[in-house]
Amino acid sequence: MRMTIPYPKIPPDIVSIGPFHLRWYGVMYLVGYFVGYQLVLARIRRGIGVLTQKELDALLPYLVIGMLIGARLTYVFVYDFPAYRAHPLNAFAIWTGGLSFHGAIVGMSIAIVLFAWRHKLPVLAITDVVALAGTPGLFFGRIGNFINGELYGRPSDVPWAMVFPADPLHIPRHPSQLYEAFAEGILLSLVLWTLDRIAHKQGWYWNGLLTGAFLIGYALLRSLLEFTRQPDAQLGLVVLGRFSMGRCCRR
Repeated sequence: MRMTIPYPKIPPDIVSIGPFHLRWYGVMYLVGYFVGYQLVLARIRRGIGVLTQKELDALLPYLVIGMLIGARLTYVFVYDFPAYRAHPLNAFAIWTGGLSFHGAIVGMSIAIVLFAWRHKLPVLAITDVVALAGTPGLFFGRIGNFINGELYGRPSDVPWAMVFPADPLHIPRHPSQLYEAFAEGILLSLVLWTLDRIAHKQGWYWNGLLTGAFLIGYALLRSLLEFTRQPDAQLGLVVLGRFSMGRCCRR
């Protein structure tokens, strides 16, 4: 019999009072936003970047609304549209989970362009700030996925494999959410903040540097972790070598 680590069955609700449910999933995203905001605020107070604290505060609603609309619409229409077509009101229940990372990127990108146009700021300078602030969100978001028992990995016999309650096969699998939390939320964050510090200290920073580093770093890390992830059954995609069409629309 293969050895596995027991999956910590954490209730999805932190607090439940009548119809009100405070879920870990939503709280993790809020914590990610808070941590990212504090890190960027500290950067602004050191005199780095073009944004002021007032502009940063004005940017946040744009990002939140853009992220939620883009992430939810992509998930609803790409991942499980038949279910949401049958129960359309469920599309508004974002606290139950179901947000697409790539949809969030598209939604926030549109929001950033609108914000930059309105405030007459360089778009790439803002995307650099968002890249720095976004990695804590990736970390806490993947922890939220782990608590929900969703986005689990492929079958595995590694000693730290887990059996996830939502898995219909009930077999040991990679805890790929934790892999991604470490790679995208911690490792990539360290790379970006170190690059930002060195580039400004040595005087070779330019707008878009951190945005490019984020996109390249994220793509490389996801490619390395891709074969530990369980493919999305809803999409019926066939992996071709090291790439898949799902790269454009995976969660």
